[in-house]
Amino acid sequence: MKGLRTTSKWLVTLGAINWGLLALVHYDIFKVVFGPWPLLLKWVYILVGTAGVWSAYARLTKGKKK
Repeated sequence: MKGLRTTSKWLVTLGAINWGLLALVHYDIFKVVFGPWPLLLKWVYILVGTAGVWSAYARLTKGKKK
């Protein structure tokens, strides 16, 4: 579970940096790196989005006992 949290944090961080650069200078890091492979690019975006949802869920449920 620790590896999932670490991976999720990195993906969310990279996604945030990508959105920031996209908004400021219209530069998409993921498209530059994975542009030649559109299917892989789509999966990267899906993974970043899933990591964001996971991160939000983990933050909202942190400390709640079942």
